Amino acid sequence: MTLNLQQLSAFTTIVACGSLGRAAAELHLTQPALSRTVKRLEDHLGAPLFERHTKGMQLTAIGSALLPHAMLLLREAEHAREEIDAMRGLAKGTLKVGTVGSIASLLLPLAIGRVLDKWPNLRVQIIEGVWDRLAEGLLTHEIDLALSIVAPDTEEICAIAECRWQDDSFVVAADDHPLRSKHKLQLADTHDARWAVPPRGTAPFEHMQEAFTSRGLELPNVVVETRSVTVLKSLVAHCGFLSWMAEPMYRIESQAGVMRALDIDGLTATRTLTAFRRRQGILPGPAVKLLDELRQIAEMN
Repeated sequence: MTLNLQQLSAFTTIVACGSLGRAAAELHLTQPALSRTVKRLEDHLGAPLFERHTKGMQLTAIGSALLPHAMLLLREAEHAREEIDAMRGLAKGTLKVGTVGSIASLLLPLAIGRVLDKWPNLRVQIIEGVWDRLAEGLLTHEIDLALSIVAPDTEEICAIAECRWQDDSFVVAADDHPLRSKHKLQLADTHDARWAVPPRGTAPFEHMQEAFTSRGLELPNVVVETRSVTVLKSLVAHCGFLSWMAEPMYRIESQAGVMRALDIDGLTATRTLTAFRRRQGILPGPAVKLLDELRQIAEMN
């Protein structure tokens, strides 16, 4: 069955607007013209898509079944036009990616910089958040790629197996923290110190929790939970707090002399990160280019 994109656009606009009149205004069409467009789609499908009421248009069962497919087809068509126009130099492509904070601090900027060197007309849209926020962005097509710690695949989202890398996390403290003077420092020795960490539900918190529980330890004395990197750095550097920090972010802060990792005997906290995509549909060209750069950077590290 061949579906007309103009008719699908009219159909989805009516659904979004809730009435024929508002949809016609949105599309800059007359109501009779829009009505004829939808009627042609209904004739083509052999079934009505809407029930007409005085208060608006309500989807039939057939209309409800068509809607997600219509939206997917329209998005894929938009991605195709965007990529081809960008390759021809006629318009900017759009790279839409979501990431957890540690990847946003170093790896993603490096990869984006390399993509823009090769494709300078690209526009980039980035959201940063925990996994639930990134998964939602994938499902709503707000983003095309999500970069995060490895998580189980679902019916709608899957990891990209060939784009995978690892990093380590550390317990960080100021240079003058009292624990630095302890011989053969153990993770258990940090338990009663004051900790400042990203909130529960974030990848750093869960990774820290795993490090403690795998050694039979309860969670440490977490006094402050915050998403603010500025607050975390200040609490560690100036107020005697400990924190848990992934390697990409730690590398930047240690080079700046803000903090250093504690030398904890036997502590190795490695995690695996990867890229995720929607199972359905094809990846837009900008997302494919970013994946290529991420793979190359991961292989170099």
